[in-house]
This record gives sequence, C-alpha cells and structure tokens, in this order.
Amino acid sequence: MSSRTLPLLFLNLGGEMLYILDQRLRAQSIPGEKARKDEWTDVDRKRVMNDIIATMFNKKFMEELFKPQELYSKKALRTVYDRLAHASIMRLNQASMDKLYDLMTMAFKYQVLLCPRPRDILLITFNHLDAIKDFVCESPAILNQVDETFRQLIETYSCLSDGEFQLIRQTLLIFFQDMHIRVSIFLKDKVQNSNGRFVLPISGPVPWGTEVPGLIRMFNHKGVEVKRTEFTTAGNYVTPQREGSFELYGDRVLKLGTNMYSVSRPVETHMAGSSKNMASHAKENTAPNPLAKEELNFLARLLGGLDIQKPGGGETGFRLNLFTTDEEEEHAAQTRPEELSYKVINIEATQERQAELSRILGELEVAEPRPDSAGKGEDLLALMDGL
Repeated sequence: MSSRTLPLLFLNLGGEMLYILDQRLRAQSIPGEKARKDEWTDVDRKRVMNDIIATMFNKKFMEELFKPQELYSKKALRTVYDRLAHASIMRLNQASMDKLYDLMTMAFKYQVLLCPRPRDILLITFNHLDAIKDFVCESPAILNQVDETFRQLIETYSCLSDGEFQLIRQTLLIFFQDMHIRVSIFLKDKVQNSNGRFVLPISGPVPWGTEVPGLIRMFNHKGVEVKRTEFTTAGNYVTPQREGSFELYGDRVLKLGTNMYSVSRPVETHMAGSSKNMASHAKENTAPNPLAKEELNFLARLLGGLDIQKPGGGETGFRLNLFTTDEEEEHAAQTRPEELSYKVINIEATQERQAELSRILGELEVAEPRPDSAGKGEDLLALMDGL
C-alpha cells in the first residue's frame, strides 16, 4: 500500500463533510431577528464552518498528517472526524454522525472510481480545497492555513510518478471496497444500483493524453506502421479540451470533488443488502489488530494537534440533525446494525493518557486492515482483481 495516501483520504473526506454540514446548516438556519436562542442563524453557520476548518487545517495537525504512513482502520479515521465535527458549538448525535460519515465515504468512493487517471485524484482534492477556501473567504487567517496545505500538497505530490498515483488509487479502493451504502442522490441520478454498487459510465471524455478508442494500428519488427483497422465502440467517447490545472489557482476542468449539495435536495442513506450481510460476519473479525497500538499512537499524535473549542459561558451547543425529523433520526439509530455503527473511541493526547494506551488496546475491536493485506504492497493487484 502507498504511504502517501492518508493526506488525500483525510482532506477529501473532510471536504465532503464540510459540504454536507454547510447544506444542512443552511437548511435549518433561521433569520437572526426571528431565531430563538436554540435555533441556528447564518452567523452560527459561519462560526461552525470557520471553527471546523481552522481545526482541520491546524499546522501541527497537518505536519503529522503528511508524514509517510500506512492507512489505518475506518474506526480510527472515524474517531478523528467525530472530533472535527464537534470542534465548534455544533453537536451531532450518533445516528446523525453515522449518516454524515456514510455520505462522506460514499461520495469520495464514487469520485475515486470515476477519476479518469490516477493522477486526477489530486485534481479532486484541489476541487475540495477550492470550495473550502470559498467557505472561509472572509477569514484571512484561516484562508492562509488552507493555502499552506495547498502548497504542501503541490510540493509533496507534484513529483510523484503515474505508477505511484496508481498505487495511491488502489490503496483508496481497497479501503472503500466493502462499503456499499445507498445514497438517494446517486440512486436518483442512476449512478448507483439498488445493491449500493456504482454504475461506471462508458461514454464521455477519455483521460488526458490518451486517444479516443476505435482504431487498431499494427507495426512491423522495425516499428513501421503497416496496417490500420477501425472498430465500433459501445460508448460515445470524446477528447478532453485541456488538462486541469495542478497549480494553486486555475481551472481544474474535472468536476469530481465539487459540491453536489449546492442544489438543495434531500439526501438519504440506506444500508444495502450486501452491507447488511457483512454485518453478520463482522463479529468474526474482532481479534485485536496487531496494528492497533500504532493506530492509537497515531491518533494520540493527531488529536493532540486539534484545538477543540468547547462552548463557553452560557452556551450549551446547538444540535444539528442530518435527518428530516427527529423521529427519522431515532428510527435510523434503532435500525442500523450494531456491528456497522462506528463506536467512537475518545482519546486524550496527554502524557498520562498515552500511558493507558495498552489498556485501551485490549478494548479496541478493529477489523481493518485484513491480516492477509496489511503492509503487503505486492498483493495490491491481486486484491484489486476481486473488486
């Protein structure tokens, strides 16, 4: 697996999280002069977005994130996002947090599957960061934090080869391969089947630098073309007009990673049949993961860089519901399989707390990564064949 995957996974999932929170906060906000004390206003929305983005792009946090390291389990990453989502006055209960994480992961999985070239994962990341910069355009200090991460991305990834980006893409797909949660937007757009699997298009622009299929050229032993044969393709392919910009500012051309919630429409998630079946086998993988200790050390370092703001004075924190009604939220919490509900582990990154990591290790149940794939880069192609 690639040791350069974690920053791209974290930033893209974080971008999707911010899209969802912004859409829900706008939907539930009340004009300031009409709002009661316990209701959202646009001022509250901006404060929440600024607080989360400032925490997400904390300098020390980014320094730890960009260090070469293996991907950790879904549960470990979920812990970080739970901490991020509560970095301001907003509060989410378990069911809403589960739905938020489902939407984040399925959206980015779709983008990784559809990116024309492995290198275009970087353009997807840039689309997310461009949108995040728009969220904090009125806060120069936070904007500077995002720009610094932008520069760090360019410095770290611009020199990687196509083969290294292919390894990053394979690592991401292995991370997402068992996740088949149905999302209403994808179902309505007919890009996702009822079993939670995505429908890949057979038409549209081909990857930059490649030719439209339909021609076979044959060469002799001297490298001279001797014959051409044309064939009919099932899809309607076109040549892209230009390559997307990999600079700090520019037209990314690729639309993957832009905000699909900018047009208001309800978004629901449902467990697909394959995911429900997976739940029945989840308990088989509850043996302690040999990487769990490293996972906890990683979390302690990362979370130590997060400056979480707690509501002060008379503030109790505003509750955000990602469902249409409280009844829907309660129903989702009751019907979600327990094995698929992420139990968040609270880790305080203090020296005293780190002394207790070995005790926490015994309580941690982690199913990822699988014993047969952990740390074995040579097995990636074989694993990908089963997707």
